[in-house]
Amino acid sequence: MTDRGLFSLSLLLFAVATGYAVFHWRHGFSRDDLWCYSLLAMAMVPHTGAMLARGFSLQRCPVNNLYEATMFTTWALLSLHLVIGAWPRLRFISAFAAPLLLGLGIFGLNRQLDGPGPSPDFARGMVSLHAALILLAYGTFGLSAAAAIMYLVQEHDLRLNKLRAVLSRLPAMERLEKVIVQSMFSGLVLLSLGLSLSIWLVIGSGKPIVRGDPKVVWSLLVWAAYLAMLIIRMARNRGARWLAWSSVGTFAFVILTFWGTNLMSPMHQP
Repeated sequence: MTDRGLFSLSLLLFAVATGYAVFHWRHGFSRDDLWCYSLLAMAMVPHTGAMLARGFSLQRCPVNNLYEATMFTTWALLSLHLVIGAWPRLRFISAFAAPLLLGLGIFGLNRQLDGPGPSPDFARGMVSLHAALILLAYGTFGLSAAAAIMYLVQEHDLRLNKLRAVLSRLPAMERLEKVIVQSMFSGLVLLSLGLSLSIWLVIGSGKPIVRGDPKVVWSLLVWAAYLAMLIIRMARNRGARWLAWSSVGTFAFVILTFWGTNLMSPMHQP
């Protein structure tokens, strides 16, 4: 089976896990979430096989175009989730990781992202690493937003004295708050590394820097927004509810504007 076939098989398991997650949400997380986690663990096998098949066929690490970078990012997020989900109290995140992984995978299967190219060189490898770091950062921000949604659901139910909040298998709100902050911080570190690498790539290429490039301005705006949220939270100027809403709103902004700014950016067009 080809690498795309193995990757498609992993996406099929992501889709089944997503369907189970939707059922899970409707029942207020009162059911065992081990099935969703197990489906994602099963998807790890063909996903890893896809990366190995791709790497052996090209005789290199498969991170040289956007398809490969997306496949790598999805694999890294899946690995991170499986480690976190080994703790039963945090296994609920499977219900939110599944649709996120499915969305990334469907995007990555676009054949236009997998154009053939010459033998990779160092610069192309750095471009792929830059893309992988940026995508991994946004995926981590997505996990923060997923935990934020769970926090808001839990807070809403407790405020209305709903029985579902008592019967829910969600962890304590304090633990959810820690997941939001830690994921946000990890994403900010990855985004900082990716943006720093892009500066090095532009300087090394010898090309003139495009001032006011929409993608650069947008990326700096996203970086500043997450940094500001963490600073405000560390200063205890706002509560956890504000942080949760800010995480969800900022990530929604990222998802809705990512490709638009990419298309408007002269630096990101061939």
